[in-house]
Amino acid sequence: MSEILSAFSIAFDLIVSLDRELIEIIRRTFLVSLSAVAIATLIGLPAGAVLAVVRFPGRRALVILINALMGLPPVVVGLVIYLVLSRSGPLGFMGLMFSPTAMIVAQCVLIVPIVTALSHQVLRELYEEYREQLCSFGATLPQMILTILWDGRRNLVTSVMAGFGRAVAEVGAVLIVGGNIAGVTRVMTTTIALETSKGDLALALALGMILVVTAIALNASAFLVGDAAPARQGG
Repeated sequence: MSEILSAFSIAFDLIVSLDRELIEIIRRTFLVSLSAVAIATLIGLPAGAVLAVVRFPGRRALVILINALMGLPPVVVGLVIYLVLSRSGPLGFMGLMFSPTAMIVAQCVLIVPIVTALSHQVLRELYEEYREQLCSFGATLPQMILTILWDGRRNLVTSVMAGFGRAVAEVGAVLIVGGNIAGVTRVMTTTIALETSKGDLALALALGMILVVTAIALNASAFLVGDAAPARQGG
């Protein structure tokens, strides 16, 4: 018990003193995750809008598939990315394995289905509400897509936050393609796993507390944005 209390005490000291290693790991975590979310947002939001507006053969099957991909096993994604980026893989010549770029790619693969599926749900309802009005104005397909994206922007923030929450808490895929290399690819989740296995609980606890606070802040922000959106839009 005394060892655990001591570990908590050291963990608090690391946070309060802004330990250099701790800050570097946090910085790298947010850099990788925010980069992945930015790319996934640029792909997922337009894709969700297209699925909401355009009717084409196989659309329902595609929507079902994208929703199913929200539950992709991270370790499987990591394995596939590893096979693609490894030296013997088709993109091995790019030398991206065990780099932050490989971690961003892995997180993107995990996040894109989440952002696409959640944004599609939001935008489908908006399109059904505004379809007749948009058609009466003679709006083109790009105009329809831009209109519902703009009108649903507050609710779409929740979709993006959900993607970021998945990214920042990811461990399996980034561990496989990043290698958890100190000073290069070590992020909060992989460091927690490593330090716990080594019995060095102080750093793991410090990062764990920061990760929990981040998760709570994300969920609270998503709730507040989603709760405020109808009132603001109605006003």
